[in-house]
Amino acid sequence: MQLRGRLLRPSDAGFDEAVTVWNGMITKRPALVVQPLCAADAQAAIRFARERGLLLSVKGGGHHAAGTAIADGGLMLDMSRMRQVQVDSRRRQAKVQSGCRLGDVDGATQAYGLATVLGSDADTGVAGLTLGGGFGWLTRRFGWSVDNLKEVEVVTADGELRRAADDENEELFWALRGGGGNFGVVTRFTFRLHEVGSMVTAGTMLWEATAADRVLDVYRRVTEGAPRELAVALTMRLAPQVEKIPPYLRGRPVIGIIACHSGEAGLADRLLAPFRKIPAAVDGITRKAYVDHQFVLGFPQPEGLHTYWKSEFLPRLSDGFFGAFKVAAAAPTSPLSQLVLVQLGGAIADRPAHATAMGNRDAEYVLLVNGNWPADDPDGAGHIGWVRSAWEALRPYSVGGNYVNAHNADEEEERTLEAYRGGYARLARVKAQYDQDNFFRINRNISPAR
Repeated sequence: MQLRGRLLRPSDAGFDEAVTVWNGMITKRPALVVQPLCAADAQAAIRFARERGLLLSVKGGGHHAAGTAIADGGLMLDMSRMRQVQVDSRRRQAKVQSGCRLGDVDGATQAYGLATVLGSDADTGVAGLTLGGGFGWLTRRFGWSVDNLKEVEVVTADGELRRAADDENEELFWALRGGGGNFGVVTRFTFRLHEVGSMVTAGTMLWEATAADRVLDVYRRVTEGAPRELAVALTMRLAPQVEKIPPYLRGRPVIGIIACHSGEAGLADRLLAPFRKIPAAVDGITRKAYVDHQFVLGFPQPEGLHTYWKSEFLPRLSDGFFGAFKVAAAAPTSPLSQLVLVQLGGAIADRPAHATAMGNRDAEYVLLVNGNWPADDPDGAGHIGWVRSAWEALRPYSVGGNYVNAHNADEEEERTLEAYRGGYARLARVKAQYDQDNFFRINRNISPAR
């Protein structure tokens, strides 16, 4: 195998770092790691794996809870050495290599006051987030992450390097915008950029859980009437043991919001004023740099955390949902677990339902049931049980879809079908066209149509 990049075996320096992923529950290990420096390296690795019948996986940032970055006993492509971002401020676009993290892109584009739609954790890989659909603080203004893709450079299962865009390999381009890693190894994305400036009004507010009814009522009223520049997430959990939390509140049940307004500062203050009428224990919403807000949704988590998540897309919030939400949030088995609502709506509904493989354009919110616990906690089964019971109680309020980027390793095929809500058959046909043998299957797999 001819490479410009590196080939790592288990005994080589750097191997352990390369195969480490975000979810500490994942214990799989590949036999070989290739760290490409260019698209030709990815082509060589794909051909090598095919010729020898090796499983192949791709690691962008390694943040998928299911551990899809690792092909157990196979060959892993670790894209971390391909992290170049080229910004064309005149054409409002950025060419982004697939090993980039969100922080790489935001850092480069914000030098011009520009941004594209990415997630809320600077360490997340651009590739995995985008190929699964992608949403973040700018989604209400500009749509899903995939709505902001202009083209991709991708190596398909036959080892060929292709361009996919609206005017070339159109069906492949449609499928890549939400279909995950099923269709090839993307080596470069071209994103559309938007003028957002460098400053936003953003941050966190926290209240004791006894204020939940008032906060939930205000949250519903504010988000239902919000302009697209405002996005507000809501969380219920036990207050974390961090310095910004008053000592008396740490470890106690709380309800909080994380807000981001990317428009005029005075308007942001007026929109968020209803929350400030409820006396808060913490009010960290302030004017700050956009890049400083692009971190973990809420509070940082320790490394090596065990993670088990569930998700559902939601319509407008009902009283019945709020009742079930409060009950589910009242009994977390881990102080690091939480229920999260992220406001969507806005621009995602501007396109037809199946304009991209990432559909769910009727969603006004996404529910994330996040189970998190330290690696040395012996009650992993109990924490997973809490996630499942909370999700089952809240699932009846779903619009019917879920977020494929929040799947766990044990998800049934039914969950993947639900994630694509009517687009699965088309995805299967594209899969048959570009990967008839299902070579790319270490992912939330879509089987090729027969």
